[in-house]
Amino acid sequence: ESSLQKTSTCSSVNPPGIFVSSYALNLSSFTKLIKRLQERHPEFSRDEIVEAVQEVRKINKGVLSGLAISSIEEKASAIL
Repeated sequence: ESSLQKTSTCSSVNPPGIFVSSYALNLSSFTKLIKRLQERHPEFSRDEIVEAVQEVRKINKGVLSGLAISSIEEKASAIL
């Protein structure tokens, strides 16, 4: 019962509707990557850039961890 209470306390730290994956890039790295891609490709919307990064993830067996940010940037640029 106490372990359930700890679990519910921990999950309440995240705002409702926000899914946090342990396999995702940390937020500051993701933000930096998106910003760099927006500067490099101003003709694309943020949503299009995020879709390109998601495609890189899909191609890389569903994960981005293990890839350098510069590598993700190059692969997303090629998709764009």
